[in-house]
Amino acid sequence: MRIVVDAMGGDHGPGVVIDGALAAVKEYNTDIVLVGDEAKIKACLSKAKYQGDKVSVVHADEVIGMHESPATSVRRKRNSSIVVGINLVKEGKGDAFFSAGNTGAVVSAATLSLRLLPGVERPGIAIITPTLKGIALIIDVGANIDAKPLHLLQYGYMGCAYLEGVFHKQNCSVGLLNVGEEESKGTDFIKEAYELISKSNLNFIGNVEGKAMFSGVCDVIVCDGFVGNVALKVTEGTAEAIQVFLKRHLLKTNIMGKLGLFLLKKTFSNFKKELDYAEYGGAPLLGVDGVVIIGHGRSNARAIKNAIRVAGEEVENKVNQKIIEAITPKP
Repeated sequence: MRIVVDAMGGDHGPGVVIDGALAAVKEYNTDIVLVGDEAKIKACLSKAKYQGDKVSVVHADEVIGMHESPATSVRRKRNSSIVVGINLVKEGKGDAFFSAGNTGAVVSAATLSLRLLPGVERPGIAIITPTLKGIALIIDVGANIDAKPLHLLQYGYMGCAYLEGVFHKQNCSVGLLNVGEEESKGTDFIKEAYELISKSNLNFIGNVEGKAMFSGVCDVIVCDGFVGNVALKVTEGTAEAIQVFLKRHLLKTNIMGKLGLFLLKKTFSNFKKELDYAEYGGAPLLGVDGVVIIGHGRSNARAIKNAIRVAGEEVENKVNQKIIEAITPKP
């Protein structure tokens, strides 16, 4: 297994990215191809005192910034770490690609270079989120903000294929994210999507509200990329704020409250871990003809390590083949 890693991506690259990659080498015994400024990468490897043969370096002298236009930068910066890394996968020199860099640029480069799987019209970014009953997959959270009803139907198939392949979940239930559970709710776009999905062979349970993201009412939640990204950012902010609010109020109380905060330290730690994006590593870009994992811009070394694990799991479980089989019309 050889995972191509954008060493320059994210808010803390290349140091933190390389730390995470080396942790993945140690824990998962996978081969890593680091793409980016060769001098900087080798300096980080030297600082980490790495002397093994599981890591190789491919030079790329350009970097696509987090605030650059995705489509424009991908076309202009042909020697960027994202474009070079994606092309390595296209050329068969890597089994999967990971980047915590510019999400739009990764989506654009992967779509242009790797192309889409047969039958897929638009790729979707999927995330795994903890629920009261286990986990759920939400798709799309940012790849396609101008979706059509057919795209949401295909997201349902892709999400189920991923859960079946990686988590071995059978007959996954699918819900359509909406402002209410009634069939009559939502925009014309949502109503069209509802009708299309309801006529498919998916295990469709109908509309679900935002609370379904954590209630566990269904396994796969489909939505367009605009709504999905807003929902994702709201939940991230809420989880962080809750921890701060609780600590703030406990510290404002008497000595018993402060003692309670001390006694709850382990509980707070477990709570943070369950909701921490770093535990889930990265988000698969489903629908492209290759394995591409997108990481959070502020990914730490643990998140990088887990994202590389996620990439390997998608390759090993042949998720793309399962997506093709699910989307291909049955005779």
